[in-house]
This record gives sequence, structure tokens and C-alpha cells, in this order.
Amino acid sequence: MWLKASGIPLEDTSMHHPIGRRRILQAGATLPVLLSAEASGTPAPSGLPFADAAWIDGAPPADFLEGTCWGMTWPKGLLRRDTILAANAPDGTALPLQSWPLAYWPDGSCKWTGHALPALDKAPAGVRISPGKPRLPEAPVQVQTNADAILVRTGGLSWRIARSGSTLLHAQGGDGTTLLEAVQLTGELRLGTPEGQRVPLVGVIERADVEQSGPVRAVIRVQGHHRDGDHKLLPFTVRIECFAGSQGLRIVHSFVHDVDPEKFFVSGIGLAATVPMRGALHDRHVRFATAPETMFTEAVRPLTGLRRDPGAAFRSAQVAGRPVPPVAQMRAPVGSLLERIPAWDAFRLLQASANGFTLAKRTGTDMAWIDAGEGRRAPGLAYVGSPWGGAAIAARWFWQRHPTELEIEGAAGSAARLCAWLWSPRAQPMDLRRYRGVMGMEGYAAQNQGLDITYEDYEPGWDSPTGIARTSELMLWAFPATPPTERLQALARTAAEPPRLMADPAQLHAAGVFGDWGLPDRSTPMRAAIEDQLAWLIDFYAGEVDRRSWYGFWNHGDVMHSYDSDRHQWRYDIGGFAWANSELSPDLWLWTAALRSRDPKAFRLAEAMTRHTSEVDVYHLGRFAGLGTRHGVQHWSDSSKQPRVSNANYRRIFHYLTADERTAELMRDLVTSHEALRTVEIGRKVPGAAREPLPPGVIEMTFGTTWAVLAGAWLAEWERTGDRKWRDRIVAGMDSIGRLPRGWLTGSAPYDLASGRFLDRGAKIQLSHLNAVFGAVEINAELLRLLDVPRYRAAWLDYCRWYNAPKAEWLAKWGEPFGPRNLRESHSRLTAYAAHAAGDAALAARAAEEFLSGDAGLGLHRSDPRRPLPGGGVEWPGISTNAASQWGLAAIQNLALIPEALDRVSIGRQRQGTDDQ
Repeated sequence: MWLKASGIPLEDTSMHHPIGRRRILQAGATLPVLLSAEASGTPAPSGLPFADAAWIDGAPPADFLEGTCWGMTWPKGLLRRDTILAANAPDGTALPLQSWPLAYWPDGSCKWTGHALPALDKAPAGVRISPGKPRLPEAPVQVQTNADAILVRTGGLSWRIARSGSTLLHAQGGDGTTLLEAVQLTGELRLGTPEGQRVPLVGVIERADVEQSGPVRAVIRVQGHHRDGDHKLLPFTVRIECFAGSQGLRIVHSFVHDVDPEKFFVSGIGLAATVPMRGALHDRHVRFATAPETMFTEAVRPLTGLRRDPGAAFRSAQVAGRPVPPVAQMRAPVGSLLERIPAWDAFRLLQASANGFTLAKRTGTDMAWIDAGEGRRAPGLAYVGSPWGGAAIAARWFWQRHPTELEIEGAAGSAARLCAWLWSPRAQPMDLRRYRGVMGMEGYAAQNQGLDITYEDYEPGWDSPTGIARTSELMLWAFPATPPTERLQALARTAAEPPRLMADPAQLHAAGVFGDWGLPDRSTPMRAAIEDQLAWLIDFYAGEVDRRSWYGFWNHGDVMHSYDSDRHQWRYDIGGFAWANSELSPDLWLWTAALRSRDPKAFRLAEAMTRHTSEVDVYHLGRFAGLGTRHGVQHWSDSSKQPRVSNANYRRIFHYLTADERTAELMRDLVTSHEALRTVEIGRKVPGAAREPLPPGVIEMTFGTTWAVLAGAWLAEWERTGDRKWRDRIVAGMDSIGRLPRGWLTGSAPYDLASGRFLDRGAKIQLSHLNAVFGAVEINAELLRLLDVPRYRAAWLDYCRWYNAPKAEWLAKWGEPFGPRNLRESHSRLTAYAAHAAGDAALAARAAEEFLSGDAGLGLHRSDPRRPLPGGGVEWPGISTNAASQWGLAAIQNLALIPEALDRVSIGRQRQGTDDQ
């Protein structure tokens, strides 16, 4: 827990706050230590703040650490931005550390800090961050920027990263030996049809910048396009992360699909390296990881299994990757007949599906491929080299994002080509064309009929993937000699599932970040029952990903929306019931579950989902840039393009917990996404909608599914930069909503894009069950702690109190028709919010009853509802991702806000189906 804080006041300025913060945070007598800190290696002195992090898997990685990053949070006023921080292991051992600010509180104190550890032979059991002088790594990262290249020295290697041209980087060993050359981004297109002419692509660098430079970690950001000669396409952003002590680079590879899917079919995208080959062919080694504990270990020219035995020393050296003894010492006649042994020049491991890979090799380009093995799920690492130098490459999520491939060519020549294909050219090309025809739905009336029957919001020309993106993670190593097989196996494991440090949930909670949530609590039967179901849901979805094989390059990370109990199948082929695309906030549910528990299953589900939904479900260029696509059979096929999917609120937790730069970049891209709404009218198809003329620069905007979503992006930019214009834009929206006669109950209003203010359109009430379920609850909880806008607070509390109000109470208050309601179970957390803010026990009891009624939701089960299916599989009766996500969020927030009221209600279960729009 936290030690005593500084003398800066930490008064609670909100109407409610996470439970326990006042007990945990106490004001001390002195300011935190700034530049003059205690020597490294000593515990934090009494009176100084500290923050702890531990591994999400509960123990440090069994293998070495290749370097890692994570984020820490600090309560308001506790840590000044110029405080220097140090790190210690639990036993007090000083650790090399690099720290940087990620976000600030409104008073300028640090809200989030990012941290990096270098490569370590043994990872610490945990990390404590506190003010002090950080220990330097034994060999700090060195960065030098020249006109044509950026030079990085780390791990005994020198890396040259180009600032232009088609070669991304080179690597040299400590003695000047070239270990890697001509590392390039590579790709391929098919023209006209999936079977059309192959056109090779190469990535051309247009700029490269040092994004971060320090003794522990450096990050180089490289941008450019793939080219087929004169044409520029598939823009890329590559981040190269260098950690002190590591012989490898972490490469975060992002590209945008910007080609016409009817004319161009991407048939390959990857990263290739040229590896100089030295020594005799029998001293050249090839390695492929085939499982976490197994590896394909062969030589270009094998000395094992021959009719004539060269001798045990030769066989064992070759298998181990060491130089074999002199040929003259071989048993006769092997030494004189080496040229009669075929030399294998090329190897490839193709992961065509999530459940099968094949290995093959050949002796030359005009020779047959020979099957060399097969298996289920390859970790995704390949190595080629000799005792005088080599390289390895690995792709994370290798089998999950099939079709992938690892390829080695030219191993028998002077230089081998080592390639990691993120999409293999051996597979069918990406086919991102429409999955269905127009079917007579040229006009809105027919399109609304289609929505009514298949739940798909179709519109010709609005189902394009042009502008979507994908980010992949790779590792690239250079070695002065072939590493032991055990070392390569460990590298494969750590690349496939990088170890993750995460801040202590109790300290995250104490800092008051990310709305209303509490730590797991099983102190009463009711709370234990809710916690049980929270755990069952996480386990169920983690299992469904694998049971239903929700894998593939464009699909991995997403989950399905709705279940078909007749087919015992998720509705993968039924309009808007297929992929979830963040509908009703599964991202927030999973991240909030991870926040409170540090559960690795929840964390990794949420991480994969964020990597998917922030890239594939969002447009990064073109007319829809900044908007996301509603749920559908293809991630881009629905014509509803809205900010509710591109939602920065779904990315912030991942960014702050991991310090991931790509996610920060994506959130920054969203701060002007409201501009896309000038030409993309969300409500254009709503039957009977009023089409009152609006002044230029004014659009109709909903409060929850649009404004609160945009406010999340503005909050992220304000807290990350301190730029008050984003704070002022948020306040303008809050104040103008608060001035409307019916406040949040108005639902939507004309919005002036220039001023950021809503315009008064009269005392109307318009309730939508969707307004509060795309992060509005969570972002409002944060905004009301950060900003004092009394009118807005009152408007939001009114909405929370009255959305689920009984009909008689509603009519007595408003005198207006009591319209339909939906998601009553989910909206119980709004009632709970109002009850907690007012200290209203009766309202808290109402909230508990709403939640436990299961009305229009998932319901609370007395026992695990999962049941086996005939022939295999598992089913959760009545499940939908909408219901699971909103039940999970409501459960967590109600446990935090009204736990005693929940205890007073007996466990009941009632579930009703629901649709969203």
C-alpha cells in the first residue's frame, strides 16, 4: 500500500470516491524527494510514496527477461512531475530503471508514469517504484542520430536504422562482424482476382524519428509506404524498441489497408532479413520452434543419420549448434564424400490454420519440396546461422493470426533470407470484398427492412475495408553464434507470450482512476456469488475463443455478438449478430475485470481485443477516418460508422497499464474524429426522424454514444499533454448539457463543432438504452472527479436516478409519457451511482433489486450455468456478449457502490433477451 504522501492536500473533491482512499492516503509533512534522491539500492525512506508491480501470472518468468514496459498510477498531488524514480526488487536489490510521464492530474502532478526494465538473466519477483536515483544498466542503450541513419548500441550489438530507402536496418556484432543486413518490410499483391498476377512489394521509409531515448530503452518510429515501383500503398508505421542488454529488437508493425478490395488482393505482408552465412554447409544451422518445449533442429548439410558415421563428436556438435571438429578427423569415408550429401537450401513453416502447421524443405529453387514435419500450433520462431553468426525472428500470436509463415531461403549460399510472413503468400490472398450483394436495398426503406430481419445496417458503398489497420508484434535477434536450443526455445516462449508486469490493483484503486470499481470481495454470500459469476464469464469467453476458433489475421481478438441456441452456434453469418466490434463495451468489462484482479486470463483477452478493435474495427484514413464500424458479419460490413466503436475509452486502460506507444498514437488520432460527422450522419436512416435544418458546422449529436465517447479522447489528450484546450472542450459540452431544460434526459441535441457546445432545442425528453452503455458511465465518473461543473453533475445524477425509475414515480416527476426502457439490469449501476452520491439507502435498494432482477440482461446464477454440448463444446444458456459485458460492468460497479444493499436482496435470476441498434 501507499506510504504517507507529501504535504500537498489530497482532499476528495467529488461527491463520491473509491472506497478506502481516505484511509490509505494520508498527508505527510514534506514534499517528495526531487532531483536529490537517496542512493539506489536503498528502500524508500519513510514518508515517500511508492508503487508496486507484480507479474500477472503470479510469478516471474522462469526464463530470462528480454526487457519490459508497464505503467504506474499515482494519486492526485502525490508525485511531482520532476521527481526522479528508482526501482527495487522485493528483497531490496536495486534494478535498472527508465521512467517517463504518461499523464498528469489537473494540478500538474503525475497521474501515470511509464517504466522499463532492461533484459535480465533473472527477472525479479516484483518491482517497487519510489523516488530515488535509478540504477543504470551495465551497458546502457546508446542512440546517435545522423542525417541518413539512427545508430543504436545495445546488448553488445550495433543497430543501424535507416531514415530513408528500402532497407530498414542492419546489425553488427561487437567485433564489427555483420550479423544482419537488408532487413526490409516485404509484401505482395494479386491483381484483378485472388488468382491474378503476383506483384512484389517492398517497404520504403519516408521518415524515422527517435521517439524515446534512455539508458534502458530506446524507441525509433519509422513511417513509410509499401511500393510496387512507382505506386505507394499500404502505409506503415514501425516502432523499433531497443532494451539494454538484449540481443534483439521488439518491432511493433502497423499497416493500413488502403487498396480497393475489388481490384487488389494483398497476398503477403511481412518482415525479411538477410543473414550472412559463414562456414561449411555442415556448420550451418536451422531452427524452428514447433511447440513451447520442442524445436526442429537441423543442419543445411546433415551429418546425422548417414549410412557412414562421421563420429559422435561431429554429430553431437552439429545438433548442438557448435562448430564440428576438422573434417580431416572424420571417420572415413565421410570427410571425402561430403559433397555427395544433399544441402538443404530452403525451409518453411506454414501455419495455415489455428490447428495445423506444416514444415517443408528443399535443396534448390527448381527442386521439389520435401515434407519435414507437421504439428498443431507453432510458437512462431525461426533461426538460421552458424557458429560465426546468425539471426532469429519471431511473431507473437503466430498461430492465432493465421495464415502465417516462417521462411528461410538461400541457407546454402552466401546469404540467407529469413522472413516472418504475417500473411503468407502460400495461403489464399486476403479477400476483403463484400460478402453479400445489394439484394434490392438501394434505398433507406429497404435497408431498414434488412435491419429488421437480419439486424444488419446495410448501405451500398459503406461496407468497405479501405482504411482499416492491423498491428503485429515481432522480435528480431542477431547472434554472434548459434545459441543453444534451450535458449531459442525460451526466446520462442517469451515472444509468443511476453511476461507482463502490472501495477498493484489495490494501489490502482486507491489512486481513484477509471471510474467506480473495487477489489474482489467474497465477504458475504451475495458478493461471493457475484464474484463467482464474474470469474465464470471470463473463463467462458477465454474458452469460447479456442473452442469456436475465433482466430485469423483480421479476426483475432474479437468475440461474437449473439448466440443461436438452435444451431448451438454463435450467429457468425447473421447480419449484425456476428462479430461484436466493441458493442456494449466488452473491452471495458474485460479491462475493469483485469484492473481489480490482475487476472492473466482477463488481461490477455482484453489485450488481444484492444489490439483488434482499435485497428480492424476503426478507419484510419478516408472519409470514415476516426469512426468505427458497428457489429457485423465482416468487421467493416455494417454501414453504421460511429465514434462509439472507435472509442478511446476502450483503449486508455491498456495504454496506461502497458505504456504502449501505438495505442497512444491511435488515441491521439481520435481527438478530431468529430469532424468526420460533418459528412457522415449517424441517424440518417432513422424512420420519421425530424430533419430540421441546422446551421453550418452544427450537427445532431447524442450525449452517450457520441459526445461521451469523444470526451474520452479529449480527456486522454488533456491528461497526457496538459493542453487545456481539450479540457475546455470537455467543459463546454458538460456546461451546455447542464443548461438544457432536461439535461441528460434530452438524449441528444444540436452540437456546434467549433465551440464544442450543445444548443438548446427545448424541454424534450428522449431516452435511449444505448446512451449509457458505451463508456458514458465510466467516463462521467472520471470527469466529475476532475472537473467541477455543478449543472452537469446535477444533469447526470438526474439521468442516473430516473432512467430506471418506476412508472408512477416517473409520471409524478415529469408528467410525460413513460416510454419503453431496455437494459434495466445494466442501468442498475446508474441508479447505484445516484444512490451512492446522495447516500440514499432506498435508492440503493432499488438499484440492487434492478440488478438482481436480471431484467433485460444476463441474470445472476446460483451455480455455474455452463453445460457441455453433445459431441463436445460448452454452452451458456441465453448468453450474448451484450448481456455478459453489461452484466460484468454492472456487477463490478454495484459491488463498489452499493455492496450492503446487494447483501439485503436474496439471489434471484430472471433473464430477458434484448437487441441494440
